[in-house]
Amino acid sequence: MRERSAWAWVPSVSFGQGVPYVAVMMLSTVMYKNLGVSNADLAFYTAWLYLPWVVKPLWSPIVEMFGTKRRWTVLMQLVGGAGLAAVALTLHAPEFFRWTLVIFWLMAFSSATHDIASDGFYMLGLPTQHQQAAFVGVRSAFYKLAMIGGQGGLVYIAGELIKSTGDPAHAWSVVFALVAAFYLGLCAYHHVILPRPDSDHSHASGGALWQDFLHTFRSFFQKPAILTTLGFLLLYRLGEAQLLKMAAPFLLDPRDKGGLGLSTSDFGLVYGTIGVCALVIGGLAGGVTVSRFGLKRALMPMVFIMHVPDLVFVYLATALPDNLALVAVCLAVEQFGYGFGFAAFMLYMVLVADGEHKTAHYALCTGFMALGMMLPGMVSGWIQQQMGYQNFFIWACVSTLPAFAMAARVRIPAEFGRQ
Repeated sequence: MRERSAWAWVPSVSFGQGVPYVAVMMLSTVMYKNLGVSNADLAFYTAWLYLPWVVKPLWSPIVEMFGTKRRWTVLMQLVGGAGLAAVALTLHAPEFFRWTLVIFWLMAFSSATHDIASDGFYMLGLPTQHQQAAFVGVRSAFYKLAMIGGQGGLVYIAGELIKSTGDPAHAWSVVFALVAAFYLGLCAYHHVILPRPDSDHSHASGGALWQDFLHTFRSFFQKPAILTTLGFLLLYRLGEAQLLKMAAPFLLDPRDKGGLGLSTSDFGLVYGTIGVCALVIGGLAGGVTVSRFGLKRALMPMVFIMHVPDLVFVYLATALPDNLALVAVCLAVEQFGYGFGFAAFMLYMVLVADGEHKTAHYALCTGFMALGMMLPGMVSGWIQQQMGYQNFFIWACVSTLPAFAMAARVRIPAEFGRQ
């Protein structure tokens, strides 16, 4: 393998991993709201976009069997860039909602496949555990930068273009065209710069690979107390899944519809930038807390800190404040709590996956995690339209109660996570 500095490709691949996810799961929601799609349709169809991440573990053997991980990584970036360009070109079409959903669906599958390939490529391109450990923080930081740049910066640009042109479709076409150009350029860069590890090759013995996969799959469901584990994975974010899907519509809807009436650019600032930064800080604080006290002792307080701040949406929907700074503080508190409690959830998945098939079992955990976001998110828009925003957010808070019940039932070793 030709020696190449990891700094030349690890940050950019991590950033590239986040771009299509942000476009599919975050930008699509704000864009459809700007274009007048109803909350019920918006929530139902965009929640379906989680499906590729739900079933991602099931087709990971295909990535192993055909082609190298380097080739899969570059190819999926090319598909993602083409998808972003296609969204830009179809937004003025009469059937834009249908066509863009198809494109986002294909982008979601390419993004999930990119996750499989790039995660594997990191381990091949950084062959020693010391190198892998050294770049864990770098990977996380650049992935989150993609989230801030997308949910914050790109939404802000779209909002300013909407103000200047009065045409949301044109504004989002420009934004997606810019992102497509950037992402295709990133793809071309990686085609040249990514190393070619000698160990990066396809596995010709597909039969043996599938047998190993089926054995690994069965062994996951033979773990002790697996039903409790699955209940925890599916219900831990039951309330949050509904709330998050309706957060953008609530913040953007006019006041006569029960929303806060924020402009798209203000939304990008307070939720996409300040909110995501608070989310990251909360995650870091949660990690420190677990390392100090251990997961068993910290879990229930972290569940409280994650879910109790959801009440700020009840306050916002009741008071409808017009002070942007106050709204920003409320959203930062909620997102900090979400990040703080989610750190416990992530560490619990590490505990569940521990054992002979650690990587594959962790991937299965993330599939159930995505399913726990997809199913509640699908119905959240319909529930909101039946109840109104204020009652919907009360319902979302009530929906957090199963998380407390499951947290009380899971078995965690006393010193797990403590350093």
